[in-house]
Amino acid sequence: MWIQILCGLVFYKLIKWFFYQDDTYEIESSDSDAKFMVATRIEKVYGGKVYLGPRIPDVDSGTRQNIDMVLVTKGEVVVISVKNYSGFVGIDADGTWVCTGDGTRKTERYLDPVAETKRQVAILEAYLEQRGVTLPEGYMSGRVILPNPNCRMIHPTNFSSEVITFDQWIQLKPEPRNKFSSWIKDAFRGGKKETEDGINEKLHFILSTAPMWDRLVFKDNKNLLGEFLQFKGKQEDMQVLKYIKRSKVSRLIIQKSAMFGLGHSKIQVLYSPRDYQSDGASGSEWKEVTVKSHTEILFQPQGTDKVRKIKLSSVVSMSLSA
Repeated sequence: MWIQILCGLVFYKLIKWFFYQDDTYEIESSDSDAKFMVATRIEKVYGGKVYLGPRIPDVDSGTRQNIDMVLVTKGEVVVISVKNYSGFVGIDADGTWVCTGDGTRKTERYLDPVAETKRQVAILEAYLEQRGVTLPEGYMSGRVILPNPNCRMIHPTNFSSEVITFDQWIQLKPEPRNKFSSWIKDAFRGGKKETEDGINEKLHFILSTAPMWDRLVFKDNKNLLGEFLQFKGKQEDMQVLKYIKRSKVSRLIIQKSAMFGLGHSKIQVLYSPRDYQSDGASGSEWKEVTVKSHTEILFQPQGTDKVRKIKLSSVVSMSLSA
């Protein structure tokens, strides 16, 4: 009897592997999840709006500068770098950060995140000036957040005030309205309200139209930032999906439909045509196509050169940057 059970389990595993093999759950999405968690809490605690994953054009290098997130509040812009480090973190004599694990991970070295964030601040300021917004001195600042509970600082006094440790992070509380956090520099408080509102409006427009990383959301509420490349599947499925590209579509939602026999399940894909005149689309503007469930997405996660093949059926939604 036990032999029959074991054989059945092996057979089940083989069938599942053959029909449902997908590397979605092998993807290390913890860094992306940490950024989404920080963005959500920052908005709740300090108000304003967080723009996640901007890819700001850098004129000097001719490339795009990847920024984790930008917080825009009334009278303040903060460039935030999220470092999901785990282990003991210290600063070496040359300014690099050294992260030592618990014996199961090798020691890793990182360029100074504070210096990196200050460079991102300068690049973003230059980009805003090119698009017609010159900020008052001190209007923009940068911070580095360490949200991982397994991250511990070696000699915390060696770290600059721009670094928000995990212990500081968990103590953040919602501030009264019109009151800023102690770790965000108070600036522009003496300016005219209409000037402040005008700058704020321009900032939101510029950042909402700036290049961003694409985003995948999975069924288990995992998030992944990166670049959508294309779909892969049967010719008839590719024919109906040919319209879904970033120049025409801003977002798509995947819904399962009925099974039509083994290997013949299909899924519904709802997509929102891109509207360059407004944010998002109303429910009446959603369009629908149906494709086979084994259709795949070719996606390159942020921070790696490897292209992933992800089953469309394992994705809840996908957002595409213009």
